[in-house]
Amino acid sequence: MAGAIASRMSFSSLKRKQPKTFTVRIATMDAEMEFSCEVKWKGKDLFDLVCRTLGLRETWFFGLQYTIKDTVAWLKMDKKVLDHDVPTEEPVTFHFLAKFYPENAEEELVQEITQHLFFLQVKKQILDEKIYCPPEASVLLASYAVQAKYGDYDPNVHKRGFLAQEELLPKRVINLYQMTPEMWEERITAWYAEHRGRARDEAEMEYLKIAQDLEMYGVNYFAIRNKKGTELLLGVDALGLHIYDPDNRLTPKISFPWNEIRNISYSDKEFTIKPLDKKIDVFKFNSSKLRVNKLMERQRLAREKQMREEAERTRDELERRLMQLKEEATMANEALMRSEETADLLAEKAQITEEEAKLLAQKAAEAEQEMQRIKATAIRTEEEKRLMEQKVLEAEMLALKMAEESERRAKEADQLKQDLQEARESERRAKQKLLEITSKSSYTSVNSSTTALPTDLSSFNLISESLSFDFKDTDMKRLSMEIEKEKVEYMEKSKHLQEQLNELKTEIEALKLKERETALDILHNENASRGNSKHNTIKKVSEGSSLYLT
Repeated sequence: MAGAIASRMSFSSLKRKQPKTFTVRIATMDAEMEFSCEVKWKGKDLFDLVCRTLGLRETWFFGLQYTIKDTVAWLKMDKKVLDHDVPTEEPVTFHFLAKFYPENAEEELVQEITQHLFFLQVKKQILDEKIYCPPEASVLLASYAVQAKYGDYDPNVHKRGFLAQEELLPKRVINLYQMTPEMWEERITAWYAEHRGRARDEAEMEYLKIAQDLEMYGVNYFAIRNKKGTELLLGVDALGLHIYDPDNRLTPKISFPWNEIRNISYSDKEFTIKPLDKKIDVFKFNSSKLRVNKLMERQRLAREKQMREEAERTRDELERRLMQLKEEATMANEALMRSEETADLLAEKAQITEEEAKLLAQKAAEAEQEMQRIKATAIRTEEEKRLMEQKVLEAEMLALKMAEESERRAKEADQLKQDLQEARESERRAKQKLLEITSKSSYTSVNSSTTALPTDLSSFNLISESLSFDFKDTDMKRLSMEIEKEKVEYMEKSKHLQEQLNELKTEIEALKLKERETALDILHNENASRGNSKHNTIKKVSEGSSLYLT
């Protein structure tokens, strides 16, 4: 009897200790997942769980979106999940989507999973016509989407009609021309065949590199009124804040790049944009529907983005110098093979590599110390803590990379020492021949200097030293010719692509049904005829007058 009572009490105690949970469903662009979420969890707890499950580290681009009463909203990180106005029925559905878009996908997106999620989301937005895409560019993008899905073109496998069930072009584009599905497939396949050899991630990146230059890429639009009561649209993207006419979402009337905005403030429903240049008028507008958090989060993202770019520039400079050293090492190796001074040059290169390995190890240690200093710094607000954690992560990545490079350089130095010993042995055996040499090629040693790291991580200058080799003029000329050749090949490739786009545009122009052109089609054609692109248009309007600021 007593044992039964004790057993029931133990079971009840265990039951009370179990946390209360509810079921959530997370929909990504290509999958769905379900999780048990504790009632006490905040948005960040759920978001972090999803990111860990996906293996995603570049979390700052994404968010969890939900719909309530036909209104789209984003889950707040510092608020309990159930404190949001989410549906009460289980499972509670959230969409894991990109909330902010990179300005340059190739430079800012590191992980393949990040790139893939962006590719799927941007592709859907183009097909759903939330991003305007001209017809000829739509065909090119479709060809990269096919390469990403099917791999290399094989005429024996990819026969006529293999794209019949694929959604590859916006309906607006299909309806604009008197062309059959077979005709569209033929033109897509022609370009698809030229992408041979590109892996899925490469094809998806090419897709994003083209899409990011479309005028509506990454722009969130909000209805606003200026002080005169004129209806306008506020566009927010990675480049800054832009003001549009409601019927022209392609070309902004005014642009405020993030780095030219001094402050954004709001009071009740009135927002104020203060430019850095005090000669430019302050812009004020009102909105009854604009979400304050959207703007503020974008402004915070701009600050985060600036810090990331500082770290990325440091990383890029390190990679550039390492690549330069690798190229110089290759040239030195070729020079050694042609020269009678193999032993001396190998000795110099071994010494340089040892010094370089020590320098990289020292800088890795300094970066680790700076990371520890940042971790120990008192964080006064949650926002500062989040930004600082991001900076620490970047510092860890830089420190790890430099440590790995230091280790690689140390191994290379050991190998060069071994090569040096072999070369000196060969030199002794060929002593008589060396005595006949009356002149030797000159070389200069490396001048290495160490500069202390600044205390601010965002202004790291990890490549402050000067490392150089003095090679024969013929070697430097050859390297310059190779660089120039790469530039010419890139320009020829870009020119060829533009010629292909123009050729397709001319080819299908005769099949266009002019009466079906949309307002955006007409506006895009006008911009194209004036030679206006997304970036030079924003540059022009940001440098222009402040006629619309009142």
